[in-house]
Amino acid sequence: MKRVVITGLGAITPLGNTVDEFWQNVIAGRSSAAPLTKFDTSKFKTRFGCEVKDFRAEDYLEKKEIKKYDLFTQYAIAASDQAIRDAGLDFEQMAKAERYDVGVIWGTGNGGIGTFEEQLREFHAGDGTPRFNPYFIPRMIVDIAAGVISIRHGLYGPNYCTVSACASSNTAIINAFDTIRMGKATIMVAGGSEAAITEASVGGFGAAQALSKRNEAPEKASRPFDRDRDGFVMGEGAGALILEEWEHAVKRGAPIYAEMVGGGMAGDAYHLTGTSPDGLGATLGMNRALADANLSPESIDYVNAHATSTGIGDLSELKGIKNVFQEHPVAISATKSMTGHLLGAAGAVESIISILAVKHDIIPATINVENVDPEIPARLNLVLNQSLHKPLQYVLNNTFGFGGHTATSIFKKYSE
Repeated sequence: MKRVVITGLGAITPLGNTVDEFWQNVIAGRSSAAPLTKFDTSKFKTRFGCEVKDFRAEDYLEKKEIKKYDLFTQYAIAASDQAIRDAGLDFEQMAKAERYDVGVIWGTGNGGIGTFEEQLREFHAGDGTPRFNPYFIPRMIVDIAAGVISIRHGLYGPNYCTVSACASSNTAIINAFDTIRMGKATIMVAGGSEAAITEASVGGFGAAQALSKRNEAPEKASRPFDRDRDGFVMGEGAGALILEEWEHAVKRGAPIYAEMVGGGMAGDAYHLTGTSPDGLGATLGMNRALADANLSPESIDYVNAHATSTGIGDLSELKGIKNVFQEHPVAISATKSMTGHLLGAAGAVESIISILAVKHDIIPATINVENVDPEIPARLNLVLNQSLHKPLQYVLNNTFGFGGHTATSIFKKYSE
């Protein structure tokens, strides 16, 4: 198997539209939650979320191009452009034959749901004659971001979209990792994007009783592990990683953030939206990632938990962590307390956090924890309310999705 390293990162998030701005806000423990501005929320039970702020599509696209793409694709283009530039890649100068071995795997849970809603509103407001924008379908379909990134840079390697709800982008990263390990590509652009802060999404997740209703204090609403948590806070944005075969990266003198060493996936096989109370799916995914990396649980220094601030979800994941790590005091934190839940983009954004954590030896905190839930298994090492400086060698990143999808990735501090 070939070694795989991370050579580029890109981020469009509620905490910043560059990787550096995002990371500085994460380690400072800042919340990005605020009242929603994208639509009139006065009749909604939840009226806040974690929106991307000050995003300028024109910094990445010409005006005529912007009209072609849903916001989730615009976020994908921006984050992937950042990551490609960060990796020192210039595909225009790369021979076409070399680009045969560069691919894109991109995850999303909802794709162009904003376009879908907009087009249906316009249809129903008319006289019933089926008039639709010619870009309706390519703006809406979930695979289009992967396709656009490939077209934009002339990349002819494996190209597809992963859809596993909130595990989508971590699944994309694991698949990209496997593609390079097996010698089917030298470079992969992988990650995910989501732009689902829309009336239908907020209304739908609200109807499912999944969202926090802490409208009076949105900045404190995302509170994983806290006794008084009442649901997740919806976020949006994108995260992009450049995964590269190690020898190829070294040969071209690429910057290397970390090495990816393992990935594991499983099915919870329990419920449409809920996680198994015993943490079985989480346990299986983490154990498979550890086996894939040929590591013992004691090797892991930090777990970036999926923990979304829901009652059952947080507890079931922590039970899974307890099942896997037993008495090993692995540090655990939930950065969704700051970013909100970016749905299909969560895994990629939290992979960036995990990679920067192991590079800089900093564990971000879980903020907003005032009273630790007494049902949390005893002696778990939760990092609460303040970042922790600690030497790190291996970090593990969990993501789970509606439908029982679980995906776990493992990153290692880079050493030649």
